[in-house]
Amino acid sequence: MAQSKTKPTDASIDAYLASRASAAQLDDAHALMAMLAKVTGEQPTMWGPSIVGYGAYNYRYESGHTGSSCLAGFAIRGKEFVVYLAGESEDQAALLVRLGKYKMGKACLYFKQLTDLDAAALSQLVANSVTSLKLRYPSTIDT
Repeated sequence: MAQSKTKPTDASIDAYLASRASAAQLDDAHALMAMLAKVTGEQPTMWGPSIVGYGAYNYRYESGHTGSSCLAGFAIRGKEFVVYLAGESEDQAALLVRLGKYKMGKACLYFKQLTDLDAAALSQLVANSVTSLKLRYPSTIDT
């Protein structure tokens, strides 16, 4: 079975941000980092080459596939930010209604700048996601 590339690394978060973020994105990245640290109670770690992650959990899918991932995290993808979170519950759907200007994938929230979003709704979305992941996959790990 193939090994996942998305693992905690010793890579520099500052170097990642410097290589990816525009000046405007850099301010938003630092604000996002502060919010994620506050919500998760974790310090950031690079996961793979392009995800700033907070905390960790082990998962096992029904297929038997296992691995680990960050509880919450973000990446800069060109002109957009991606925040990784579980957004499928009714509570999450209600928060997404008031969030602002974004696109949502299965577990990816895409937006261009933080001022397009309701900060309280984003913070609660992340908090709900972390809680959901901890309940679904109770085996957390140290990063």
